[in-house]
Amino acid sequence: MAKTFDLILKNAIVVNHDGEGKRDIAVTGGRIAEIGDLHGAAAGETLDCAGLHILPGVIDSQVHFREPGPSHKEDLESGSRAAVLGGVTAVFEMPNTNPLTTTAAAIEDKLSRAHHRMFCDHAFYVGATHENPKDLVELERLAGVCGVKIFMGASTGDLLVEDDEGVLGVLRHGSRRVAVHSEDEYMLRDNKKYAREGDWTSHLDVRTAQAAVSSTVRLLRLARQARRRIHILHISTADEIALLAAAKDIATAEVTPQHLTLAAPECYERLKGLAQMNPPIRDAHHQSGLWTGLRQGVFDVIGSDHAPHTLEEKARPYPASPSGMPGVQTLVPVMLNHVAEGRLSLARFVDLVCHGPNRIFQIAGKGRLAVGYDADFTVVDLKRRETITHRWSATRSGWTPFDGMEVAGWPVMTIIRGRTVMRENEILGAAAGEPVRFQETV
Repeated sequence: MAKTFDLILKNAIVVNHDGEGKRDIAVTGGRIAEIGDLHGAAAGETLDCAGLHILPGVIDSQVHFREPGPSHKEDLESGSRAAVLGGVTAVFEMPNTNPLTTTAAAIEDKLSRAHHRMFCDHAFYVGATHENPKDLVELERLAGVCGVKIFMGASTGDLLVEDDEGVLGVLRHGSRRVAVHSEDEYMLRDNKKYAREGDWTSHLDVRTAQAAVSSTVRLLRLARQARRRIHILHISTADEIALLAAAKDIATAEVTPQHLTLAAPECYERLKGLAQMNPPIRDAHHQSGLWTGLRQGVFDVIGSDHAPHTLEEKARPYPASPSGMPGVQTLVPVMLNHVAEGRLSLARFVDLVCHGPNRIFQIAGKGRLAVGYDADFTVVDLKRRETITHRWSATRSGWTPFDGMEVAGWPVMTIIRGRTVMRENEILGAAAGEPVRFQETV
């Protein structure tokens, strides 16, 4: 008697723990039921994926969707719409909202807002402050929470723990991995005098490489003192690579597509305020160092740091212009283009956006293509050439720093728990994203 499943994806090149190979995938009850040759099996729905590659569902572990707060820039619905159009199946959203996500009530509010409004699966960081370290023990274990976030350097919003005593207090309360924005706030404050009005290249004089390195040195020392695992976000300097390589027992690290793809001063001359983010896009020396770190295996994950502002806000003369840029929708095509151009392998890309988040955050049932895991798939056409445009951007801000970039490799389907959410740049059905589960709190 033929086996029967809810869904079968046939004739694709599957990228998983066995490498790349032509295999079929069967789905039952929203989870992967079988992988292999399913000739003769029956299903309620069959998708012919000939010529396509099926990757584990891509997880973007750093996004800012702005809700609650300045939702004219973005909200949970629009941000998640951009995510699934870009092949992203799950996102971890940041706590620098208004009000700040620093309490159980704020987490519950976000989960409530996300219910039946977010198209992708989701989890939320809880923000660390000088006032809430003791509360973090309970807050980090709430359903739908991916971990704790510390801002050692001020960025968008009001979250900031800049001093060693404050950071140590946070690290000593709780047990899950803590994500950190690592820039030295004291140096940033002192360097504000170097900002030149209307000159975005001076962003590098304000938020220097030294400010990032100094903060990371301090952070690693404090993490060892507290014996707490940390995850350092959006590394931007070549100088931090050796520090991170020597701290693999305590620290994991993220790099963004922006820092790997854009370089100063050209990006500021061409894009002006659209190139401004924290920490900054730096010069070719630092970009080359980041690629070396990626090739050497120092980086554990790629995250987009999706942080949109409107074009009107970005047009303000520096330093009045805000930092941050959209990225969740372009993460997959930009990085697939790097794959096409030989800068990294497809397997390494999958490790950085699927297996890496799974390992770092101990995600339950996501990040791998294996029997029993959620049926989350990012289906891509590696031969397809497209041009990224502002028009394609679904983010509420309506722009991308990669406008006009021709890429090889494109997401053609986003499938979440066995349900096709996006096909050929069209979102299908109503929003049905669910909170991500974690092994440490399940």
